[in-house]
Amino acid sequence: MGYGRGMPAEASLLSEVQLFERLNEEERALLAAQVEEERVAAGAHIFKKGDPGDAIFIVADGEVEIFVEDSIGQRIVFETAKRGDFFGELSLLDGDPRSASALALKETKLLRLDRDDLTLLFTKHPSAALDVLAVISRRLREADKLLGTRPAANANQVMEERLTLVDRIADTAAEFSGRFSFLVVHFLWFIVWIVINMGLTPLEAFDPFPFGLLTMIVSLEAIFLSCMVLISQNRQASKEKIRADVEYDANIRAGLEVTQLHVKLDALYEQMIKRMSALERGLGPGAAAARTDTSGVRQPPIL
Repeated sequence: MGYGRGMPAEASLLSEVQLFERLNEEERALLAAQVEEERVAAGAHIFKKGDPGDAIFIVADGEVEIFVEDSIGQRIVFETAKRGDFFGELSLLDGDPRSASALALKETKLLRLDRDDLTLLFTKHPSAALDVLAVISRRLREADKLLGTRPAANANQVMEERLTLVDRIADTAAEFSGRFSFLVVHFLWFIVWIVINMGLTPLEAFDPFPFGLLTMIVSLEAIFLSCMVLISQNRQASKEKIRADVEYDANIRAGLEVTQLHVKLDALYEQMIKRMSALERGLGPGAAAARTDTSGVRQPPIL
């Protein structure tokens, strides 16, 4: 887990935490006997997404980054918890696995509360539950804002950031081998090689027929070139996967936006119906009857 447990927290330390500032000394002393103090090294994970949610943590000293990683490995930071902030409350309340990861940015001191400790706190001080719900609401709003405004990733840019020297060499070799100039270069090379080694020039032959040296060089070139092409193709497959993930995320966003538009339209429709009904009731039965034409068909009132 990346952290070590310590002794129960002191009541004076709890008094500096915003969540416990409304408790009296007796209540803080009772809670301090249950809460454990833990220290986490810089760069260590307190918990990861998917871990069991068995405790809520309060930052007594240090900084903790709350984040998730999307489908292409980009980190989305929801919040940087500092002294007095708490995190991990959602999994503790609903019993589901952790929905995000927590990473200590520096050496951090934490207060750890399990479900029984939190029940004791809410029983002694019900308004503390509102503080927890307020933080949950704020983080959910922040998550919606981040997911709604975060620009879509560019697959080419993501792959460019991951390129190694071998990848760049493989791409260059694969790109050149697919050009017509590659064929022309080899055609000229073979013609010159054969002409020289057939004794058709004043130059001394260095690879007489059946051109064993040329055969070996071409075989080695084919081996290396095929490996380069395969490496480049694997990168292209990875790029296509990232592009598919980006398109999937874009489709999900578009679907959410369409759903929100439907909800807004339904709300506007309901409001319009209510207003029309209220206006029609305000006109009275006489005005409604006046809106009936000679054919007996009732016309809607003029708004």
